Amino acid sequence: MSVDYDIAIVGGSLAGRDAALKAVQLRAKVALVEPGFRHDLIQLQGMRELSNAVGKIKDLIRFGVYDVPFCSGGTYKADIAEKSPTSLDKLLLWGSAVAANIEEQLSPAYLAAQGVDVIIGKGFFQVSPDLNFIVKKRKLSARNFLLATGSHPGIPEIEGLQEAGYFTLSNVWQVLESPMPPKNWVILGGTPQSVEIAQSLAKLGYNVTLIVNSPYIISPIDPEIAQLLQAQLEVCGVRVFTRATVTQIRLIEDKKWLQAGDIAIETDEILVAIAQVPLIESLNLAAVGVKYNSHSLLVNKKLQTTNDRIYACGDVIGGYNLPNIANYEARIAIENALFFRKYKINYQVIPWGILTQPSLMQVGLTERQAKNRYGGNEILVLRQYFKGLATAQLIDETTGICKIIVRRNGEILGACLFGAEARELINLIAIAIAQKIKINALANFSPVYSSFSEIVEKTAWEWHKQRLENERLQDFWDGFFIFLRNRK
Repeated sequence: MSVDYDIAIVGGSLAGRDAALKAVQLRAKVALVEPGFRHDLIQLQGMRELSNAVGKIKDLIRFGVYDVPFCSGGTYKADIAEKSPTSLDKLLLWGSAVAANIEEQLSPAYLAAQGVDVIIGKGFFQVSPDLNFIVKKRKLSARNFLLATGSHPGIPEIEGLQEAGYFTLSNVWQVLESPMPPKNWVILGGTPQSVEIAQSLAKLGYNVTLIVNSPYIISPIDPEIAQLLQAQLEVCGVRVFTRATVTQIRLIEDKKWLQAGDIAIETDEILVAIAQVPLIESLNLAAVGVKYNSHSLLVNKKLQTTNDRIYACGDVIGGYNLPNIANYEARIAIENALFFRKYKINYQVIPWGILTQPSLMQVGLTERQAKNRYGGNEILVLRQYFKGLATAQLIDETTGICKIIVRRNGEILGACLFGAEARELINLIAIAIAQKIKINALANFSPVYSSFSEIVEKTAWEWHKQRLENERLQDFWDGFFIFLRNRK
């Protein structure tokens, strides 16, 4: 069978573009079919940077450099644009420029210059006589295919939601960039993106209510850390309701009212940011034997779908929309599709997190997961708080905790960090887990003083302390039982 390409990538996401670049760098002949690129995460990153810039203005005010009034909870009044050294519209423009620069790094023009055959348009699979992808009446044949189409927001079935109207992460930017954006927001959904935008909007002076169904603000993270994150959001001015389900929504005199249990909440606008739905409707997947459900495509550990010539990566296969995980999946899928199918996905060594301020990062097993797998007596939980770091005190970033989960033999099973520079520090622990480096190695390294890296060394040193305490306790009981036997 003659083929046009080594791999044809059906994209529309950053993961698809990243996969195309990786494949062509491996000297493969690559086609990228892109029906339309979505900017959701890029725009969200711009919004985060904007809110962080406002946070820096707050620091200047706190140190007496500028005198700008702000509301309780650390949020600013709507007139910040007039009274701050940098106007709000300029910050929005700067955030948009940052987003544009990020997109340009993997633009179609750049990919084409690297050797990728970029085809803009929608298409579908065809199985007869051979497996092909049809786009613009052009038949693309390839040894293997990769689906990286991404996802779109899932919309919950809530009585009155459609009539009242709502926004999603894909279109909320239009109203936020308008001259008079709504002041009051309700955000539905416990996802990293919903938490990030809730804090960002609160920092920019909006009134924000976050409603999640689960007991904790984000279900997969360590419950202890989740409670700290929720407390930080509330400090920023976000009202948080957990274990809450919105049952109906009504539009009354230009205001939207949400009923969650026995609580009625009034708001100007609603942002739906719950779980995503795979963007696969027009691909004709059933005809080529690719199985899927309402949440994701079904893939094996090598990221093959139920058609072994079609691979998939990114949020089209479920999970949160996290770029680093999508890029990791793209690398595994590309290497399996182009070479020998020997690589398996291992999410235990890949960090992920929520880019709030301070940020929350996690890798590997949580305390509960580790105890369920190995038993409580086998697990040691190591903790240290950021308030003990000199650098944290110097820049007033003392809120935070480092929590590392280890076995008694020193094997690192997981970690969760909440604090300044957590998104950098988690990578050190992730490498240690991936390379099977034991906790004593982290306890014995000497980071630069003063730096946030000290928190990892200080937390790891707790393993020595707990081990010595356990040995002393064991010696005590051994001696006690010897004493009892001698008395007999």
